[in-house]
Amino acid sequence: MASGWAPEGAVQDQIDASIEDAVAAARRNISSGESAEFCEECDAPIPEARRQAIPGVRYCIKCQSALESKEVKASLYNRRGSKDSQLR
Repeated sequence: MASGWAPEGAVQDQIDASIEDAVAAARRNISSGESAEFCEECDAPIPEARRQAIPGVRYCIKCQSALESKEVKASLYNRRGSKDSQLR
């Protein structure tokens, strides 16, 4: 049931858009190819076990964790919400 200016299915459209954004972000973060021997951020050696477990890894665990925590903070707000939901 729609209310105000929101069309039928607006809530589901907003949920679908949020999921599509999350899937796209996850796909961008998938590594492939040959792993780096040294972290691109801090130049620390990347352990062999990590390089074998994650193909195409570019960062040490510490730097990877820092990058991921920044991404999570940036994606907590749904910017695709309708104008109607922002006015309430």
